Amino acid sequence: MPELPEVETVRRGLAPVMEGQVIVHATINRPDLRRPFPHDMAARLAGQRVLVLRRRSKYILADLASGETLLIHLGMSGRILVSDDPLGQFAHAHASSERHDHVVLDMANGARITFNDPRRFGAMDLMPTQDAEAHPLLARLGPEPLGNSFDGPYLTAALRSRNTPIKSALLDQHILAGLGNIYVCETLYRARISPRRRARNISAARAAALVAIIREVLTDAIEAGGSSLRDFRHADGELGYFQHSFAVYGREGEPCHSPGCPSRIVRIVQSGRSSFYCPLCQR
Repeated sequence: MPELPEVETVRRGLAPVMEGQVIVHATINRPDLRRPFPHDMAARLAGQRVLVLRRRSKYILADLASGETLLIHLGMSGRILVSDDPLGQFAHAHASSERHDHVVLDMANGARITFNDPRRFGAMDLMPTQDAEAHPLLARLGPEPLGNSFDGPYLTAALRSRNTPIKSALLDQHILAGLGNIYVCETLYRARISPRRRARNISAARAAALVAIIREVLTDAIEAGGSSLRDFRHADGELGYFQHSFAVYGREGEPCHSPGCPSRIVRIVQSGRSSFYCPLCQR
């Protein structure tokens, strides 16, 4: 599933061709994805100007002039592609409709925004902008890891009562929004913390260091355009490149990158997820 860097990369790709532009026509090719589309979705989108594109956790939020916000979640295999962009950023002409093109937005500037999702685990919804944070998919999310409310004291307090492994705690979207398996593995390697270590045993000093490292890893990934594993692509159809910088994720049995470390990366399973780490460097 795309994580925060991949979703932020897509948002940045969409912003130049959607923000300030009117949705001339919306084509909805099926009644649902993982949940039903909202009532009269096509009619409620048509004619509306997109004021701004935001991101909350792994969701893209498009605020409309109507006072409603379009929520978009890519799910496991969802892609949003732009074609025929008048700004010249996307050289792709409008392609013929594909089987899994479920939602198509034609913009007044000539751009076409296509949501393609073979597995249909994605989601779209419309809600009043003023009540967006109360939406069931957003209401219980923790702070944004790149936001001001995420700091050392917050993380220390959040971990203090958790007897789960730190890996599981950082994946908990109620504690921190947007982090997924890839970036937690990479963060814990840079922090030299074992994914097995109990969250409540993380000291205040190490929690403060974790905050900085989480931000560093996410920033590096966003600058690299995210990680392309299986389905993820940018809005222009290109792949992300951060996977070429993985220190541990997906590297089971390969040598540790730390200078002088003789160990190899191991994989364990925690709560049904693969954790990759160096048993010597991470304690």
